[in-house]
Amino acid sequence: MLLEQNLITADMQKHSLTFWWPVECWPQVFNKLIRCYKYLEKGFEDEVKKLLLFLKGFSESERNKLAMLTSVLLANGTLNASILNSLYNENLVKEGVSAAFAVKLFKSWINEKDINAVAPSLRKVSMDNRLMELFPANKQSIEHFTKYFTEAGLKELSEYVWNQQTIGARKELQKELREQMSRGDPFKDKILYVKEEMKKNNIPEPVVIGIVWSSVMSTVERNKIEELAAEQAIKRLKQYSPLRAAFTTQGQSELTPSLKIQEYCYDDIHFMKAFQKIVVLLYKAEVLSEEPILKWYKDAHAAKGKRVFLEQMKKSGEWLKNAEEESESEAEEGA
Repeated sequence: MLLEQNLITADMQKHSLTFWWPVECWPQVFNKLIRCYKYLEKGFEDEVKKLLLFLKGFSESERNKLAMLTSVLLANGTLNASILNSLYNENLVKEGVSAAFAVKLFKSWINEKDINAVAPSLRKVSMDNRLMELFPANKQSIEHFTKYFTEAGLKELSEYVWNQQTIGARKELQKELREQMSRGDPFKDKILYVKEEMKKNNIPEPVVIGIVWSSVMSTVERNKIEELAAEQAIKRLKQYSPLRAAFTTQGQSELTPSLKIQEYCYDDIHFMKAFQKIVVLLYKAEVLSEEPILKWYKDAHAAKGKRVFLEQMKKSGEWLKNAEEESESEAEEGA
């Protein structure tokens, strides 16, 4: 042990290491020492955890330097993100120290890498769903988290956490909706439930359209005979058209069904020839109006199978296109 300590001391002296070095230089030194003496890795992480537990003992300037140092060590892999568990200390959270420190740390970490590199590190140690615990219990809401970190200049992190929170809510919504369908619950109950979940979890209408579509299509029994499979799907869609219509009321929501149908028909060969029939069915059920159908036909379609589906929709699309041009011409003449 004495020999190892002498080796470390010699290495530090060799680099003229003094405590007045800029904070940017320290990560390189720690990284080099740990690469040379691998056994130091665990001990170093334990010491950093202790430092984070006693953040209140540092001045704001010292905390900022520690946040920068820690973020660089996290970014280059010298430290594991599990060290951040120290920030969940009750006293640090209660006094707002944890959240303030996290802002400085994540700003520097994301600056070193980006949110796409930071997110996997957090997921690996199961911290991606715990970030709201940086705040006291009465402030642990997605609204407060988003406002706090967005105002601090960390919009990427706010959006990431919001998405993580809503993913679980979306899965639960789809699961419950399927169960309600299998039970045959009244449409008004289903619509009320979905609207409540939308409001509670900030789920946008286009996302709900996708959930409703997946839930309805999951009730369709697969049949090897193409015509029968498509026929059964159309029957189900007709049955549940009031549910879809309730959440297709504006902008992107009106275009979403067409894109979902295109994606679904492309992915399942049994439905390749059924695209036009499904669109017409939803049009008659007032789930789709002329405008989003025409928009899809003209330029908003996806790449998947577009040649096949555009050909199916040629007659309807051209009719709508001509009707639009005639309407515009009449409006100009009347002006």
